[in-house]
Amino acid sequence: MGSDERSHEPACNTCPTLSRRGLFEFAALAIASSALPSGSALAQPYVRQDPPLPSPAASPLMERLSSYMSQAATRPLPEEVVEKAKHHVLDTFAAMISGSELPPGRAALQFAQAYGGKEVATVVASRTVCGPIEAAFTNGVLAHSDETDDSHGPSRSHPGVSVVPAAFAAGELLGISGAHFLRAVTLGYDVGPRVTMCMGGPAYQAATHRSTHGTVAAFAAAAAAGCAAGLNPQQFRFLLDYSAQQASGIGAWARDAEHMEKAFLFGGKPAAAGVTTAMLIRSGWTGVDDVFSGPDNFFDAYAPRENGALKADASQLINRLGERYEITRTNIKKWTVGSPIQAPLDALTGFFQKRSITANDVQKVVVRIASDEANTVSNREMPDICMQHMVAIMLLDKTVTFASAHDKARMQDPAVLRQRAKVEVAADPRIDARRPRREAIVELTLADGAQLSEWIRDVRGTAENPMTRDEVVAKARDLITPVLGAAACSTLIDKLVALETLRDVRELRQALQKG
Repeated sequence: MGSDERSHEPACNTCPTLSRRGLFEFAALAIASSALPSGSALAQPYVRQDPPLPSPAASPLMERLSSYMSQAATRPLPEEVVEKAKHHVLDTFAAMISGSELPPGRAALQFAQAYGGKEVATVVASRTVCGPIEAAFTNGVLAHSDETDDSHGPSRSHPGVSVVPAAFAAGELLGISGAHFLRAVTLGYDVGPRVTMCMGGPAYQAATHRSTHGTVAAFAAAAAAGCAAGLNPQQFRFLLDYSAQQASGIGAWARDAEHMEKAFLFGGKPAAAGVTTAMLIRSGWTGVDDVFSGPDNFFDAYAPRENGALKADASQLINRLGERYEITRTNIKKWTVGSPIQAPLDALTGFFQKRSITANDVQKVVVRIASDEANTVSNREMPDICMQHMVAIMLLDKTVTFASAHDKARMQDPAVLRQRAKVEVAADPRIDARRPRREAIVELTLADGAQLSEWIRDVRGTAENPMTRDEVVAKARDLITPVLGAAACSTLIDKLVALETLRDVRELRQALQKG
């Protein structure tokens, strides 16, 4: 798949042309950047000149959580968790690289070039080196420029797009090892998703109209950056406090027609905020010792209520912490499309394997998914999150590639429209009852009257049906090669699958950037 196959994407002049000042305002980084010392000063350990003021004692829950977080940088991970973490790091960097050629990614690269800061951190798929906050922002947007990245069902979030950019930017600033980086990433996945899991997971957004994705990412990115920065328990308590103050986002992102607001909310903003928070706390800033308890705590402000009663279980923050690693429950997408479309594509693949079927043989396709999923992917403007369109592409092509999932011109192709007219998307209470699992029932009616039906319960790439390392590498190779070339792709993959042996994450820079 050569880069010419992506000519359907708008040229860079379709991205907003912003002045240096406009880009700065767009990223909302002015205050945070001016508050921090730059470059090498940030990397120096802070020594207080005066003792911190006393504060109310933290709850036992907060004590345990902050202690766990402070030990994560040096705590060895189980072998299988290390392997899974490497899969997600590779998958997220691959999403950044492929995202660099999509409109949100190009806008982010324009931002990094116009306002780069001191040359400390890598901007992926470019030749730009800039400040860690700007790099985290840019790489976060790159990672969620489309629907290639990972997803965590129980919290309804996309952890990788904020966690990996934040950990990498902070890690480059401080020169941490590959093993430390993997532990920082793993901690981000463990902390952020548990926050919305305390409040009902996917139901949290339905009840409050607040974005689960934005809430998770605020805590996840900060936890990862804080781990890279080697914060102590009290500093992590302050970090969680600052994360609560920055948690934001409302469900209106679902109306975003260009995937740009999504990239900002899911990836760029929280990644930059996470690095900012970690560096502020490391440099001596203080805050509230326990934002999860006491007056006006996080759950008082954010958790849904039923008949006046708070619907939150704060104990989920530490439930099986250190035993159940959320990164092992995070899905890697086999297909570079929205999560609700994964199961239907798996079902169609199964039909094609069982029987020789052409698109013209198909009379009708009924796709039964959960109600919230149907609202997200039914008849959308973007090809990779439009169920009807992607099913039509699958019927015609017998597969879905990154190029075909992003070919917006084909949404007007008469051949595709004929197949799309056969597709019905239905919200099904049976699938609602299975949420947050990504399941689907696909019913195919053929012209000869034959009917095929499949209920996909374990989508390929989920914890129940995980992709192998070879499958993750193959997906990454398909995404990286058109942008960086085959040789550079192989070099990068080799480094990432041996990440725990890397002495300094700065060694990744040359492999991640364009030559």
